[in-house]
Amino acid sequence: MTEVNSDNSQHLLITRNLQVTDYDQLVQIMKKCYPMMKGEIWLKSQIKRLIDIFPEGQLCVEDNGQVVAFALSIIVDYSRFGDSHSYEQIIDDSNFGTHTNDGDVLYGIDVCVDPGYQGMRLGRRLYDSRKELCENLNLRSIVAGGRIPNYHKYSDDYTPKEYIQKVKEKEIYDPVLYFQMSNDFHVKKILKNYIPYDKASGSYAVLIEWNNIYFDEEEKLIGARKTSARIGVVQWQLRSVRSLQSFFENVEFFVDAVSGYQADFLVFPELFNAPLMSEFNEDNAAKAIRKLAQYSNEIRDKMVEYALSYNINIIAGSMPVYEDEKLYNVSYLCRRDGSYEAQYKIHVTPAERSDWGMTGGSGVKVFETDTAKIGILICYDSEFPELSRILADQGMEILFVPFATDMHNGFHRVKVCSQARAIENECYVVISGSVGNLPKVKNMDIQFGQSAVFSPSDFAFPQNAIVAEGTPNTENTIIADVDLNDLKHLHNSGSVRNLKDRRKDLYDLKLKE
Repeated sequence: MTEVNSDNSQHLLITRNLQVTDYDQLVQIMKKCYPMMKGEIWLKSQIKRLIDIFPEGQLCVEDNGQVVAFALSIIVDYSRFGDSHSYEQIIDDSNFGTHTNDGDVLYGIDVCVDPGYQGMRLGRRLYDSRKELCENLNLRSIVAGGRIPNYHKYSDDYTPKEYIQKVKEKEIYDPVLYFQMSNDFHVKKILKNYIPYDKASGSYAVLIEWNNIYFDEEEKLIGARKTSARIGVVQWQLRSVRSLQSFFENVEFFVDAVSGYQADFLVFPELFNAPLMSEFNEDNAAKAIRKLAQYSNEIRDKMVEYALSYNINIIAGSMPVYEDEKLYNVSYLCRRDGSYEAQYKIHVTPAERSDWGMTGGSGVKVFETDTAKIGILICYDSEFPELSRILADQGMEILFVPFATDMHNGFHRVKVCSQARAIENECYVVISGSVGNLPKVKNMDIQFGQSAVFSPSDFAFPQNAIVAEGTPNTENTIIADVDLNDLKHLHNSGSVRNLKDRRKDLYDLKLKE
């Protein structure tokens, strides 16, 4: 756990584990940092004890061989203490009998930086090392009782709660609390008599926590949720087919090909079964699509069969479904375990309504899969940001958008809106469209499309926020890998945090009952 910053300056900083031989240097730092506290100086025997029981948790930064900052921590079974405890209870009267390798929380018991090194972000180095340790040890979180050393200046005017709010709003500067909140710690509660001799803080402390987003409560050797997903996208050529069997042969070709790359998902476009409608050319558009709907259950069942036999989760584009004397546009998630679920198109286009008499569905939901939490919005639905935000609030990681557009302008609406959905909801968005033409099939006669996989826009993702794109208006297939852990990091530490920074005190969004 060594971090070196070597440049042409006079400093040579190294982050490393603390040694007992560093003790005299620690004393000098503590005397400078805690002028208002008595009984705060760690004994050499106590430092030795910490290093003996948990060497990985005792960290320091040295500059040219001189220790200038340090951090001490232990692992605790947090259920033994809960959110109401004192510092002495946590450290077991400095005996550290509370430390256990079977615990679930890394508890920070001290961080101290030589005042002469303020502004060099040494505290951040130590906190980053703690976070790395927490992740590597698969601990639930980091917890600490944060001092509020400037509170004594304002105690006559503000309660501790008011003081913390003022610090959050940057009306008051508190070096410890401000630093902790800047490093992604959130305030859980105020602790009374946490350190009775901490006069600067009025004996108060702020219980703070940093959650390990990678925490895995129960490691599984087989069947664990993946940290990445491989996605196959079919840019589907609309062509006349002789029969349903011929249609299935075309579909199975892509399922077979993409599954050979061990993909987790395969997505087809909206109304990908439209070629079967050519046999109903003699009928008007509304009657023809209702006859096409007669095939939908059989196609759905065949897609479930393919998902099982080829071991891949299939988003079966969309198909017309006629039920209760209403016509819907429905996408099916066919899981590789043999189960399936449906997502109805919510917003129907003016052409779908006037030519086909189509009706919109009434709800959206996130679907659990063995790889990621996904959402499905069919074509036009991607142009309504409320729907994807509802899905994002339910933990969606990948949004699939099967679409069918006839002209460039319609395609660009879907493309640009889908890119926006990826950024504003901090998720991946996969669009799959049809190309080619179907003579004499009204409302599906010509197609323009370019399938793609979009990402959020931040350092961990492609610079143009496009993971992969197909060749425009040509039948082809995309295979793309996406990292789900990058999304977790973005939610908590991104350059901007669209989900976290929403003003929920001003507005909220939910589906009507």
